[in-house]
Amino acid sequence: MADTSDFRNGLIIKYKNEPYVIVEFQHVKPGKGGAFVRTSLKNLKTGRVLDNTFRSGEGVEIIRVERRKYQYLYRESAGLVLMDNETYEQLTVAESIIGDGQIYLKEGVEVELLLDDKDQIISAEIPIFVELKVTETEPGFRGNTASNTLKPAKVETGAKISVPLFINEGDILKIDTRTGEYLERVKN
Repeated sequence: MADTSDFRNGLIIKYKNEPYVIVEFQHVKPGKGGAFVRTSLKNLKTGRVLDNTFRSGEGVEIIRVERRKYQYLYRESAGLVLMDNETYEQLTVAESIIGDGQIYLKEGVEVELLLDDKDQIISAEIPIFVELKVTETEPGFRGNTASNTLKPAKVETGAKISVPLFINEGDILKIDTRTGEYLERVKN
């Protein structure tokens, strides 16, 4: 059992029977009363962030985790099929674990899974930026570049995003998977 003196950013603890990562912490020693630790905790399952205060020296349970890289293979009715990069074993992961970013996954993309000591998946992280090919969009017109006008486009994974008018079918785009926004056109 650890205590608040072991806190550091990125430490994963068990709080209210859920895994939380310490995003930020601050030791506070007021003039009156006992010292305490003010923390910002992020739930690894839901993504919710909450602020909490621990008394200095209060015991907490640290969760031992392992990060493993997997390669996304394909989607099936039971979920997403991933392959371990070291052992080549395949496993099926529920789509809810990866969340909304799954619509930007294409074959071969690396996914990082966070596993506890019982090999249960706590959370999954997909790359922040992906490069995807435009499969459908309306043709752009010359001279319409004076304003930041956007048009809808569909990429190879089926995701729909807004892109500038100069983007054409076949272009490869860099997309932010956190927001789903177009960042730039990638040169071949």
